[in-house]
Amino acid sequence: MPSSTPLQSIMSTDVAVLRPDQTLAEAADLLAERGIGAAPVIDDSGTVVGLLRDEDLLATEARLHVPTTIAILGVDFTLPSQIRRYDDELRQAIAATVGGAMESGFPTLAPDASIEDAATLMHESDVTHVVILDGGKPAGIVARGDLVRFLARSS
Repeated sequence: MPSSTPLQSIMSTDVAVLRPDQTLAEAADLLAERGIGAAPVIDDSGTVVGLLRDEDLLATEARLHVPTTIAILGVDFTLPSQIRRYDDELRQAIAATVGGAMESGFPTLAPDASIEDAATLMHESDVTHVVILDGGKPAGIVARGDLVRFLARSS
């Protein structure tokens, strides 16, 4: 497998983008119409400020995960990671716009990064999409499916 192949050769360059003030219904329509699982969110200058994934939309409809609390000697302890997860889920559950539901910490790479870089980032970060940025602007997006199709063609 030529893992040094640059992402430019497999990334989708016809990138559907969203704005933070769009409704979640508009975002769901865009993802469904285009048959995609994620779209970068851009501000007025075209700079990427977030990533809205289909799982972010699902989180707005899902039951909230109640944090795990442990009682030791009459004192209740809630695990910090559980509180963080609950806060994230609550933020998404009450979101009315793309800006409220999007992930602001999302994985990015440059167009000249390698397929190996993308595969490693996706695997280690447990993400399904990587936004390809060129000067802060969306140049493309790579999904796990893009990597799998490349692997199939290369073998």
